[in-house]
Amino acid sequence: MFDIKIVRNNPELLENALKNRQYDFLVVNKLVEMDKKWRENKKEEDKLRAERNKLGFVISDAKKKNQNAEEFVKKSGEISARIKKLSEEVEKLEKEIQNIILNIPNVPHESVPIGKDETFNIEIRKWGEPTKTSKNILSHDIIGEKLGLIDFERGAKLSGHRFTIMFGALAKLERAIANFMLNVHISRGYTEVWVPHLVKSEIMYGTGQLPKFANDQYKTDDDLWLIPTAEVPLTNIHAEEVVALPKKYTAFTPCYRKEAGAYGKDITGMIRQHQFDKVELVKLSQVEKSFDELEGLVHDAEYVLQLLELPYRTVLLCTGDLGFASAKTYDIEVWIPSQDKYREISSCSNCTDFQSRRANIKYRDNDELKFAHTLNGSGLAVGRTLIAILENYQDKGGIVIPKVLHDYIGMERIDFP
Repeated sequence: MFDIKIVRNNPELLENALKNRQYDFLVVNKLVEMDKKWRENKKEEDKLRAERNKLGFVISDAKKKNQNAEEFVKKSGEISARIKKLSEEVEKLEKEIQNIILNIPNVPHESVPIGKDETFNIEIRKWGEPTKTSKNILSHDIIGEKLGLIDFERGAKLSGHRFTIMFGALAKLERAIANFMLNVHISRGYTEVWVPHLVKSEIMYGTGQLPKFANDQYKTDDDLWLIPTAEVPLTNIHAEEVVALPKKYTAFTPCYRKEAGAYGKDITGMIRQHQFDKVELVKLSQVEKSFDELEGLVHDAEYVLQLLELPYRTVLLCTGDLGFASAKTYDIEVWIPSQDKYREISSCSNCTDFQSRRANIKYRDNDELKFAHTLNGSGLAVGRTLIAILENYQDKGGIVIPKVLHDYIGMERIDFP
């Protein structure tokens, strides 16, 4: 959620930001008019309340002196009726303005390239050289079934489409990858956190999942939501607090998403699932340090891929491809041989004060209270890391286990039958 002062003082900034993000920019004019009306009504309401307070003293004084106060009482009643009407109008406008603002995305940082879609994203760097392609490897889903360790049919039997069962060595490898990632991030200064997987509606509002993305989420009957990512509980740990900064948190959780907008995409394999595992990174930062913290966050996620010796590239997203809450985002994309392309394995974002205004997370800067800047990123998506290992570490006899995982899984390879 952005500061309403932008609407009052620089509506052109917001209008241009929405244009660049491919959003309806005409809503800015509507907001300006509504805010103007709200301020006019609020000013009149405050003026009338002050006038009524003065009349209260006059009426009280007249009664003490046994003077006729009927005229003043009548006028006070008329003012009260007007105040009530204005108050209702102010409250109505506040709700309407709030509903509009909650559906408007963050303003992109000036360093974000302008573009309408992912074709305008900018590749920042590459690491490693891909050696496997679709011509010389089997895709992860075929490997899993060949090993007898991935079962899509039984996953669908239990839960429906886009749910999977893994057995034996692959289930163990998934767990080993997560433990490895957590240990790496803890060694780099993050505090591991165990968080609930169900959160209240206000917590989902806090990070921007609600109201805009309600259809992509799983909700229980008692108004709790399954987390789409650990970003949600980790960021909201300090909701409604004044917190000492900086904070660096990491957590391993399953993530639950309906992927309502992704129908027909990645329908085979485990690239896009309704339930998947992820190690999340979240930072709370001072305003002036947050974009340096973003660069550090990206390198923290990249470091995991370097240790695993998986080829990847890092991409700066353009305005039209930014996530709803983000002011600047880098995507880290790992090489997936079966698709002959890089696929997102981490998205690292600086949300500036967009989430902290919703969640009311502040810090003290000398004598001034400021909204913290929030950052988040995958460190990494565990399932996609497993896929990348199955395909990039494949040889004729099976799957070689990356060296850094040997102690975690207790084996050096998984052989084909």
